[in-house]
Amino acid sequence: METSFTALVGCSVPIQQAPMGAVSSPDLAVAVADAGGVGTVSALGVPPEVLLRLLDGMRRRTSGVLSANVLTPDVDEQVVEDIAERVRLVDFFWFDPSPRLVELAHRAGALVNWQVGSVAEARAAVDAGCDVVTVQGVEAGGHVRGSEPLLPLLREVLDAVDVPVLAAGGITDGRSFAEVMAAGAAGARIGTRFLATTESGASPAYRQAVVDAAGDSTVVTDAFAVCPLCATSPRARVLRAAVERLAELDGDVVGTVSMGGTRVPVPRGSGLPPVAGAEGHLDAMAMYAGAGVGAVTAVRPAADVVAELMATLERRAPDGAQS
Repeated sequence: METSFTALVGCSVPIQQAPMGAVSSPDLAVAVADAGGVGTVSALGVPPEVLLRLLDGMRRRTSGVLSANVLTPDVDEQVVEDIAERVRLVDFFWFDPSPRLVELAHRAGALVNWQVGSVAEARAAVDAGCDVVTVQGVEAGGHVRGSEPLLPLLREVLDAVDVPVLAAGGITDGRSFAEVMAAGAAGARIGTRFLATTESGASPAYRQAVVDAAGDSTVVTDAFAVCPLCATSPRARVLRAAVERLAELDGDVVGTVSMGGTRVPVPRGSGLPPVAGAEGHLDAMAMYAGAGVGAVTAVRPAADVVAELMATLERRAPDGAQS
């Protein structure tokens, strides 16, 4: 299915795998890219030289479309250019759209996507020169920018801008995917469903907690506000069980993770999710998940997830439909 997004970025399916910190492993991004979507890794917390080596290695592994996500406005301009030389799409979120950063990415040959939480922010992104805008509804897992439900906000943004618009927030199965596409989105940005894949960087316990969650088992909270993003807005959607479990524990540390070959403590209320190799009270760590988590019923390979989403979309879409 061709949409304005797939035609612009060169992918074959209108899906971007959302950046989820260390959960968005290189293996996951490459698998999604190989399946025809856009595979994304996050630059947050990764030393520039490590990130660039990682991107170079990913490019050698896939001919698909790759993206890298930048989350802080004080990023080094040279790093933005270096990233943009290695990916098709540079992805920004959590701070006001910056014409300067968009210009740097364009100069290095990349397209730019900015995730927004309001109509005003969407307009600002387009005015800054962005090629794609992602609309994040309040249903989204992880750090939540805005406060409006996805579908009403999506429709408002579609009326306000003239670039391809992706929908994000609670899209975890073919039905919700088809719903946003029918509303006019050019594609979907999906996180929670890709968290529960074999290539994900989430710990096995985290993946299983997502699979076991029933209905809307999530809540937007400031319980995990020890993180760089939370200094400006401590709001993130996580599994409710993680908040409840954290409240039961005493002490300032909930576990440890491995970083650079060294085990480091995970402070109480840290925004770091339970990634592979984490130890301790994983059930009291930041288990980010979207409001549609109840639709995730199994851990599967990313390619199978993409195929299933597309099969449902194609069954529901009118012949020749494009966005």
